[in-house]
Formats: sequence, C-alpha cells, structure tokens
Amino acid sequence: MTEVNRPDWDSALARARAESPFLARALDRQPELAELLGAGDAEKALEWVHLQGEGAKDVAVSLRRQRLALSTALGVGDLAGAFSLNRVMHELSDFADFALDCAIANAIRSRVDGAEPKGFSALALGKQGARELNYSSDIDPILLFDPDTLPRRDRDDPGEAAARYASHVVKALSETTADGFVFRVDLRLRPAAEVTPPAISFGAAQSHYQSSALAWERAAFIRARAASGDIAAGEQFLDRIRSFVWRTQLDFGAIEEIRRLTAQIRFNYTGPQRPGPGFDLKKGRGGIREIEFYAQTHQMIHGGRDPAVRVKGTRAALNALAKAGRIESEEAELLGQSYDRLRVIEHRLQMMHDRQTHSLPDGEALNAVARLDGLCDGVELVQELEGLTDAVGTVYDRLIGEETSSPVAVPDGSHFESWLEELGFAEPGKLAKRIDGWRDGRYQSLRSPQAIEAFDTVLPDLISAFADADDSERALIRWESLLERASSAINLFHFLAARPSHLRRLVNALSVAPTLADELGRRPELLDILIDSVAQEMPDGVDPIINRMESHAARDDYEAQLDCIRRVTGEMRFALGIQLVENLHDPLDIARALSRTAEAAVSVAAHSTAAEFAQSHGQIPGGELAIIGLGRLGGGVLTHASDLDMIYLFSGSFEAESDGPKPLGATLYFNRLAMRVSAALSVPTAQGALYEVDTRLRPQGNQGPLAVSIDAFGKYQREAAWTWEHMALARARVLVGSAAVRKQLDEIIGEVVCKSRDPRELRKNVLSMRGEMARHKLARGPLDVKLLRGGLVDIEFLVHYLQLRDGAGNRDIVDPDLGEALERLTEADLVSDALLVAHGLMTRILVAGRLLAPDGAMPPAAAANALAKACRASNMAELLHSLAVARQSVAKSWADVFEQELEID
Repeated sequence: MTEVNRPDWDSALARARAESPFLARALDRQPELAELLGAGDAEKALEWVHLQGEGAKDVAVSLRRQRLALSTALGVGDLAGAFSLNRVMHELSDFADFALDCAIANAIRSRVDGAEPKGFSALALGKQGARELNYSSDIDPILLFDPDTLPRRDRDDPGEAAARYASHVVKALSETTADGFVFRVDLRLRPAAEVTPPAISFGAAQSHYQSSALAWERAAFIRARAASGDIAAGEQFLDRIRSFVWRTQLDFGAIEEIRRLTAQIRFNYTGPQRPGPGFDLKKGRGGIREIEFYAQTHQMIHGGRDPAVRVKGTRAALNALAKAGRIESEEAELLGQSYDRLRVIEHRLQMMHDRQTHSLPDGEALNAVARLDGLCDGVELVQELEGLTDAVGTVYDRLIGEETSSPVAVPDGSHFESWLEELGFAEPGKLAKRIDGWRDGRYQSLRSPQAIEAFDTVLPDLISAFADADDSERALIRWESLLERASSAINLFHFLAARPSHLRRLVNALSVAPTLADELGRRPELLDILIDSVAQEMPDGVDPIINRMESHAARDDYEAQLDCIRRVTGEMRFALGIQLVENLHDPLDIARALSRTAEAAVSVAAHSTAAEFAQSHGQIPGGELAIIGLGRLGGGVLTHASDLDMIYLFSGSFEAESDGPKPLGATLYFNRLAMRVSAALSVPTAQGALYEVDTRLRPQGNQGPLAVSIDAFGKYQREAAWTWEHMALARARVLVGSAAVRKQLDEIIGEVVCKSRDPRELRKNVLSMRGEMARHKLARGPLDVKLLRGGLVDIEFLVHYLQLRDGAGNRDIVDPDLGEALERLTEADLVSDALLVAHGLMTRILVAGRLLAPDGAMPPAAAANALAKACRASNMAELLHSLAVARQSVAKSWADVFEQELEID
C-alpha cells in the first residue's frame, strides 16, 4: 500500500474479524477502539491506546492493557494501509522501550521507594535496537548496572540487587496473566550468558567486549541502542566499546568467521527449502535473516573505516551501503523491497494468533493468512514468496561463496561422511556440517587450538556413542547445549578420550534426561561423578551430608560456605539423577535421598547465616530460629524439581532485643534472619542456584510476616487457620531447632492435626478445596501423575482428610511421610491396600518423570524405556496400564470415603 492510497478501514476490519482470531477477540474486548478504527481515525486510536494503562492496579496490568490495545490498533491500521511498515515497527519498538523502562523503574522502586533507575541501563539489541520489532517479537536486551550508583537497600549487595531487579523486569514483561503478556524477554545476548547473572556490571561487560567477545557479538552491537533505564549511562557504555564494534583495521580472521557464521544460517536450517507449509520466513533460504545478515556483514567489514554505514535499521543499512559504493544499488533495492514484503507477511502470520511464529501454516490456515493480506488464497501467497526468496537466496549465495559450502575438514578426512552413513545416521551430510560447526567459535569451550585438538581426539568415539544411543538426535542437541554452557572443556575432552565407557554413560544421560544435561553444561566438573564409585551409593543420613557441606569452607567465610552448600548439593543431586537414569536404585529411595540432601542444605544454611547475622546484630537471649518443612520436604520425599515449602518460627519473647552492635527487636531480628536464610538457599552464587523457597504456607500466607513466634503460630493454628492449613500441617516436620523447640513444635502440630472436628464440615471443606484446585490446575499431560484426577493430589486429599477426621481417636495414622501414613491407614482399615500400591507407583512416576518426562507428556522412546524400568515395568505400555489401574483404585477409595464419584478421563 503506497502513501497515496486511501486507507480502506472497512475492508481491514472485515478481514481482521473474519481471518484473525486474535484481532477479532481484541476488537470485541475493546469496543471503543473498534469504533475509532471504524471511523478511520488512526491517530485518535493511538491516543486512546496510550490511555489504557491509566488506573491499572500495577505496572504489569497497565502495560498488558496498552500492549493489547496497541497490537489491535496497529494491526487494523496496517491492514487498512493507514500505517506504513516503518510506522508499525517504530511504534512497537517505542512501546518496548517504554515498557522496559516502566518495568525497570517499578522493579527498583518496589525495593527502594521513590528511587530513580540511575545506574541500571537496558541496551536494546536485535530488532528492538533497530526499531524493527514485529507483532509478537521477543526483545533481547542486555541489562547493565553501576555498583556505585545503583539504588539499593543498605544491606543489599549490588550484584544481587541488580539480579533481583532483572528477574523482576523479566517477570513483569514476560509472565502470561489474565491480561496477556507484554514481551517475551531473552537475556542470552549478554556477555558469557552461560555463566553470568541476568544483569552484569558495566565494568565486567566492558572487559568482556574488549578481551574475549566473538564476531557474532560485534554483529549484535551494530544495532545496539541505549533504550531504557539510565539511558545516559547506557550511551556512555556504548561509546566506550565503540572500538570493539567498529574496527579501523580489517581483521581477516574475523572476516572468515563472519563468512562461516553466514553460511551456518543456511546449514543450520532444517525446514522446507522452498516456500510452502512449514517454510520459515525468518530462517529459510532467501528469508528475513539472510537479508539482515547480508547488511550486517558488510557493515562489519566496512563500518570501521566508513562511519556513514553505521546505521541501525536493515533497510537504512542497505541504502547506506549502496550510497557508499559498498554494495550494488540494484542488490540494495532488491533486498530492501524483499525485506519489507517479508516483514509484512511475517506480521500477517503473527496477527492470526498473536504468536511469535515465522512458519507458513497449511491448508485453510494458509488461505486465511493470504486473505488477511488481501490475496485470494495460499497458492497466490506461496507463488509470490517463491520468486522473492529465490532472488534473495541468489544474492546471499554470492555472499557465502562456494568455498564455505564445500566439505569441511573432519577427523577422518574425506571419508568422514561415508563413515557417518555406515554408523547409521540418516543424513550424514548435514551431520558432518553440523559437527564442523562446533568448531566455528560459537562455543567458548572450543575456541582455543588446544581445546580443538583435544576435541578432535575424542570425536570418533563420541560420534560412535551417539550412533549407538537410543535417541541420537536428542543426545546431539544436549551435547551442543553442554558445549554452549561450558566455559572450558579441555579436561572434559581428555577425560572422555581416556574413558570411552564413561563417554557412553554420558551420552545415555544426555539422551534421556534434559535436567542432567543442563546441569552438566553449567558444571562440567560433575562428570567426575561418573567415575566415582562412592557417588553411586545412597547417602545414609542427614548428618554425613551436613559434614560434607561444612568441611570444605572456613567458618568465617560466609560466601565460601554458601558455595560449598551448592557444590555438595549439586553433586549429590546429579549423582542421584544418574542413579535413577541407570536404574541403580528405586525412585522412592532416590526421593528420600534428595530430601535428606535438602534437609542438610537447610540446616547448614540456617546455622551459617545465623552465625554471620549475629556478627552485626548479636543474638536474642532465649530465642532461636526454627524451620518447619511441609509438603514433599516435610514428608521426606522430594523430586529433582521440588521447591522447599517452609515456615520460619522463633522461640522466646517477641519483646526481646538482640545483644549485638546493631541491636534489633526479636520480631524484626528473626524476620531479617529468615530472609537471609531464604536468600542463602535460593540466590545464585558462583556455584549456581540451589532451591526455590516457598513460604506461602506460613500463618496468613503472603499477607503475614515471614517469621512469627512459636506461641503466635500455635495460637493461629488453633484459632484462625483454615482447613487447608491443617491439611498442610499433617506433613509438617521440624527441620531446624533445638531439642526443646522441636518438642514444643511437635506438640503443637500433633494437637492441631489430631483435634476433634465436625466430619460433615470437614468433608465439605475438603471437597470444595479439591474441586477448586481441579478447576484451576489441570494436568499437563498423560504422565502428570500429580494433577491427573485419580492421581497424587487426590491421594493426598484422601489421606489428610482421614488424618484430620480420625486422628483424635487414632494418632498413629498421623505421619508426615505419606507412604507411612497410608500404611497406618491400611492397618486401621480406613483405606485398601490398593491405595498404598497406587501411591507407590505414582510417586515413582513423579520422581523419575521429573528427569525423564519433565513436562508430563509422553517422552521419546529412550526416556520412556528408562521411565518404565525405573517404575518396575517392562515397557511403557505396561506402565501406562498400571497407572490406569492405580487411578481407578484411587477413584474407588475416593467414592468409598467421600461417597462421591471421581471422574477419571
């Protein structure tokens, strides 16, 4: 649509309502906006858009409302021809800047009231940096901070404060709520993303870019822009690294690397090669990315000596390069027009369902996209794209050059591809190119000549192991993830070359367990566990684990103590994962060992933090911090993905005061100490993250203080707690506290759980809670044994109901270990043996599934086989049959106990 054409609002609205489910719903939700658009008043529509955040309860809601309104107005205006492609992209990009700025300011002010975001900057990269965002684009900011000027509380470490702000920003923008989302935020373009926190200091970033950054990072910074937060500080940083991006002398090594990178775009794309269903407008041959990389490659080569080509937008860059005589004008015009048209079609695809997609659909969905664009059908759209992408692809072919697409040098010479075919790989040519790509500098672990030499030594055995794996493609993907995340891997390569049998164990783990593969990528030193026979044994208690955690760090070095907790916990969790994958132990035993590990970590963290806290604030005479574990932690059966459900309490008088240099009242003292313990368990350190801590089960939930006195806890549980809180208390177990405090808490818990209740009122409350939960928490897949009806949640409700109903007359049935409680209930003839069997089976599936089928869906064949074996079944079909029988057993028990049918789908 040219500027002289009059906008056709009636046609645009009709197409939007008929062909785009997203725009149709959005127009129905915003009748005022629909009326403005129907009247053809584009600018008033945009004014209305920017008012939609007013009166919202918080920034997140405000931004989501504005984002929906903006997407609707721009979408219809685009279809009508009222807004040019540039106007659409600029409006979206400006809103991204605004949203990021609001999220940063809100994150900081939520912790430091009234503070300005001084010293915290967001650099926009990618399409946001170039002001070329699409309808459903990610944003790829780099978050930087100045430790000296960053607003924070006095006790906050600058790095931890910045990381907290970054996490707040990501959640505020990315989380999907009832109002939708704002932008998905991808922070992986930051320096050394595999090892750095989400926000890094200006100094650390500058050091990285001036010493160890790669060519692709230079390319990324061509479009970098200080967009949000402290923009002045961001601009100063970009000035300081300008010489990194724009080099005055040609770097022939970098140019060759650029050529290789551009070739990899083509080689790594595995979708359809020509337009049609499944073709990717962004990654496919002749697509959007090839045009962008064409422009950026020439900018990198010439921009150091020619400031005129240092522009950010793709079309602007092509025009500047042509004007400067760096590329042919005809090529610039062809690529520029093709880029604009591809971006328009990309927008049409994303308008359909507000999803970040670039792939053409098939059938009627493709026709709908074409009609939305004003074409007759999908055939016409595909025909247009064929001519367009062929022309772009031909230009891009010349950039890559024939030599970069020739067979690559590999360990077995020219016979390597044939060898891959003999090993049974389906597409040996593609795999050969893929393996060569591992050496192209993208992975920090494979950048030095020494690393490449060591890698080439192990490569033949590695490829053979992949060929023998049950799921070789999955193993390859996770191996690449390991290479990407590991900062150095020379020792890894030497280790694997010397121990081929352990290499096969590694490949097996990579094949079936993504959690273990990710952990290996973060900490390659965990491979030592594969050759450590002790690591294959089960930990025999909490105290030996505590001793391990306390024995490797000086008691006066608090940070070293936290690192030690993380290191030992990570090693034990990884070892237990390997044991589970290799079916060395029952998943129930693995779960208990994971719980003992977590209990040790909580104990050491609590005592270390209390000692460090006392250095400033002293101690409360007669008072101590106590911690109760609930849920799976309280029951002593954790999985690799479990949070830690905890309640913090304190003994002694709340009127007491600490005796240190900076005295605090007891309530404030223990609340601050509890916060520090939670941080010790959850905030990442040099050794990584540890656990997510969930304290929502404390008295009054998130509305109440983090730590309350034991007396207040007892009073609340006796007089004010809800039924669900008493159910949670049925799995409560004291993790931290002196013998006297443990005794006091055990008495309170026993008294509350076992008090007499009205059975009818209890039944009503329990069924109401379960019904509400069932409506809002749906099972994610056929193996989500926790949330499936007839699953573990239903067993938990059954057990806790019986414990609360009959505990007054039979205290033996009250045990925080759900398996033990079920045995007592069986002995008391309150449930059948079948329920105990069902609980054991489902718990095994849950524990093993957190590694082998983490999303609750059916896993690939290799992981499914491992899951079946771990759960004592010969194959997956047998396991699924056993699960179906178990769910029916739960349904029968439910009907027997509650006199209510439980629908099993």
